[in-house]
Amino acid sequence: MPPRIPICQCLKASSNVTQHATAAFRPFTTSTSIQASKTTQRKGFRDPYATAQAKARKSANISRQEVLRIERAEALGDPVRGTETPYLRSLDEPPAPTSSAPSEPTSTAWKKDAGATATSSAETSGPLNYFLNKSELDKGLEYSKWLSKPSMEPQEYGSNSKFTDEKTPEERAADVEKVQANAEEALRRIADLSLGSSKDRMRVNVQRIIQDFGRHTTDSTLPPRLPSSVPQSDEQLPATPRVGPDTGSSEVQVAILTAKIRTLVQFLETRGTMDKANKRNLRLLVHRRAKLLKYLRRKERGGPRFQNVVKTLGLTEGTWKGEINIVGPLGGHSPIRLAKLQARGWGVP
Repeated sequence: MPPRIPICQCLKASSNVTQHATAAFRPFTTSTSIQASKTTQRKGFRDPYATAQAKARKSANISRQEVLRIERAEALGDPVRGTETPYLRSLDEPPAPTSSAPSEPTSTAWKKDAGATATSSAETSGPLNYFLNKSELDKGLEYSKWLSKPSMEPQEYGSNSKFTDEKTPEERAADVEKVQANAEEALRRIADLSLGSSKDRMRVNVQRIIQDFGRHTTDSTLPPRLPSSVPQSDEQLPATPRVGPDTGSSEVQVAILTAKIRTLVQFLETRGTMDKANKRNLRLLVHRRAKLLKYLRRKERGGPRFQNVVKTLGLTEGTWKGEINIVGPLGGHSPIRLAKLQARGWGVP
């Protein structure tokens, strides 16, 4: 009879025993204990002179980067305001109000013909509000004098008239002259642009910009753009004649946007510090102007039109070159966010 061999119940080792065994002998690093001790000794010992030199080089590099960042930002200029020019200051400052002296009474009747224009002793300088000019204002004042002048003599009122019994003709003439002088001063103040709103001044500035930068004016003063290097065909279409003033060219639109941006910046810096909607409108206007400047620079090849717009409006390279980041009070960032942007090198500190 063959011998009986005992069979174990399970040939698989216990999982708990295996886990404890592997956890006890599992190494934490691939290097040997001798290599680990050498690395620790090498890290622990550093030459103090070499450490000081490394820190000095790092601080010098950081300070140099800060200087270069500021120099680059100053070279690009302010992307919103640009630089101050006499033309921009004339857009910001309205003409000073002028006080009119009472004019001499006239005995001539009102002339209804279009060629007759009345002259006044008080001169109004600068543009007027409500699309008026000086001749129209003087013409209206003279017509109001003719309307307010009494048309009947004192004896025609009769003996029961209170007007003829109390005052002499000289006193009535003095009263009429005083009323006319007050009416003339009131009308001149109403038409004075310096007493108007910001919207009225912007409307007058837009008309002035169209007259100064429109191609119906600059075509006769500025030279043509540089010729293209690409050969042109001999058959060219005739130029379309211009009808009316130029209101849609790129230079006119850039100048109008610049006037609007300056007005909006003055408002945000004084009364609109918490106006987030207008801060967003400012960013939209600045980026729209940058697109138009890039287009004008490409189409005119940096020619006289582009140079005239940049020089007159005080625009810098930062207004159209690179990425425009409006930081600070105009950008609507908090102080913490502004500090983070400055640390990353965005914007001028």
